[in-house]
Amino acid sequence: MSFTVHGLPVSQGIAIGHAHLVSHALLEVNHYHIAPRHLAAELDRLDSAIANVEGELLGLKAAATAAQPHSEVGAFIDLQRMMLSDPVLTDAARARIEEHNYNAEWALVQQMETVVEQFRQIEDPYLRERQADVVQVVERLVKALLGVPGHLPPKRKDGLGTVVVAHDLSPADTIGFRDHIAGFVTDIGGPTSHTAIVARNLGIPAVVGLHHIRDLLHNNELIIVDGTRGIAIIDPDDNIVEEYLLRRSALELERSKLKRLRDTPATALNGELIQLFANINGLQDVAQIKETNADGVGLFRTEFLFIDRDTLPDEDEQYETYRAVLKAAGGKPVTARTFDIGADKMLAGKSRDEPNPALGLRAVRYSLAEPKAFLTQLRALLRASAHGKLQIMMPMLAHADEIDQTLMLVEKAKEELRDEKIKFDEALPIGGMVEVPAAALALGMFVRRLAFLSIGTNDLIQYTLAVDRGNEAVVHLYDPLHPAVLRLIAGAIQAAQRAGLPVSVCGEMAGNAAYTQLLLGMGLRSFSMHPARILEIKQQILRADLADLVPKVQRLLKLDEPARIREAVEKLTG
Repeated sequence: MSFTVHGLPVSQGIAIGHAHLVSHALLEVNHYHIAPRHLAAELDRLDSAIANVEGELLGLKAAATAAQPHSEVGAFIDLQRMMLSDPVLTDAARARIEEHNYNAEWALVQQMETVVEQFRQIEDPYLRERQADVVQVVERLVKALLGVPGHLPPKRKDGLGTVVVAHDLSPADTIGFRDHIAGFVTDIGGPTSHTAIVARNLGIPAVVGLHHIRDLLHNNELIIVDGTRGIAIIDPDDNIVEEYLLRRSALELERSKLKRLRDTPATALNGELIQLFANINGLQDVAQIKETNADGVGLFRTEFLFIDRDTLPDEDEQYETYRAVLKAAGGKPVTARTFDIGADKMLAGKSRDEPNPALGLRAVRYSLAEPKAFLTQLRALLRASAHGKLQIMMPMLAHADEIDQTLMLVEKAKEELRDEKIKFDEALPIGGMVEVPAAALALGMFVRRLAFLSIGTNDLIQYTLAVDRGNEAVVHLYDPLHPAVLRLIAGAIQAAQRAGLPVSVCGEMAGNAAYTQLLLGMGLRSFSMHPARILEIKQQILRADLADLVPKVQRLLKLDEPARIREAVEKLTG
């Protein structure tokens, strides 16, 4: 009998295929003790497994790089390779074997649980989800120790692919399956997991967070994965299959049409040009800007330079990275956000115990509390500004003093560089992010001090609604269309425009086509998003009648009933 399971849509598209259940090796680990005379052999067995997995990952990276030279995939595999050699994981597992006579599988799982518990204490949703990478590395090691095969069944004669069903998948697994995988579904996971990002990069339809999906079907059972709606249909009848085959064909045709918009200017029906920028994490993402012909980089998350390393990069290393990004951008503007770090992303192995890191010493607050490190970054950014069109943006501003202190440090960095006869852009613009309600409600102090603004809707929604978007228990309360959120965004856009200050939106709302007409009607003329979303948003802009949208959105902003707001937003998109 056909039935539907709901999860989180993380990679758009439709997959129709036969289920292939991937075993969860960590649930099959036995615990036994090794005789002292066999301890050396057990350590060798662990080392052999590590070497085998290292070889597998290197092979997968080579294949992924050959297929997509500039994708994020290689970086994710490198992260897992780093974990293989991390003493906190593998050396500690060796110590458990030697001290407690554990078998290698059990020692790895025990140490994994210790490391994962440390990740669970992290407030930042992106870093908290890195616990999944630890689990995935250990899963791969345990499979190597147990001799569990990781291959998929051969391609099927009925023309349908294979839908991988797993408790979780690593990015490396996803890459290894890509040749004849139709899609995948998992028990756990979220939109910011590495596996979700890899799925989007490879164009594999995926739904995650389905909880006990592996227990609900059998190997070879027919399954439909709707990565747009976030559903999996188990054992669909012929009519449902036919309907989804038609939907899939329509989606593929739509994607083909979107590619034709690459060089079409993003102009609304009245001829007004809208700017479309890309959000990037590093140099590896710049190629995607060229693929979509984005207007530049609207958000360069510079903190990705130090994630998964013990120390902050020095000035020269930062300078070389920023310069490389500017060169690769080919003269297009790049907006670099200063390190968005906090108690959960400490520098140089430091630690700080805070009861609520999300409301503590993070982002610009942390930078100002560590002026030496902040000055190093500002110097590196200023030096790089001689090689392209750069502007600097400060995250999570709430107080005028934060802006004033930052601008003083910028001037100090400039003075030092002048004394050292080092060139930089004297007129480099300094802007700030509107991410907390206090900033959105008191923009006067921003517009008097800054050259531009960017609205970070992800945190603005989170702080306005007091909802941790990484917490599955309350994520259903995270609502971009809450009337308070909409009024804050609209008010910030209008206040910036009255002051003649450039303003953009760089959160997830900017890359969601369901909100494009809404944001245009609020007056937004600059969007920044994941590069993969740019052409879809451009299509919405080409259809937009700005004169018609503005009065409709003004009426919408007066509504306070959720159902009526959603209905009005859907009508805008048509």
